Amino acid sequence: MLNSTGFFQTENASRYLKQLCKHFAHKIEVEYDDTFGKCAFPTGAATLSADENGLTATVSAETDDMLLRAKSIVDSHLERFAFREEFKSMSWEDLEAS
Repeated sequence: MLNSTGFFQTENASRYLKQLCKHFAHKIEVEYDDTFGKCAFPTGAATLSADENGLTATVSAETDDMLLRAKSIVDSHLERFAFREEFKSMSWEDLEAS
């Protein structure tokens, strides 16, 4: 399993986490509260966490292409919600395969 973690420094992390999860819940299985979310993307799982420093997303997938797609899903949707902050992409770091 491949993993990547992204971070977006923002004071609105909890708001964005809830917006993302509510939006994703229309099509996929999602669990969330004010500070934590789990999303079951077709490409792999994603977890979101919000704190006073920002929003962190960790995505997992079976292949490089699926991992890239999962990161793209998070980034493209967050870009819509965080447009006032001129968000373009999380700073992603690929982690060791598990």
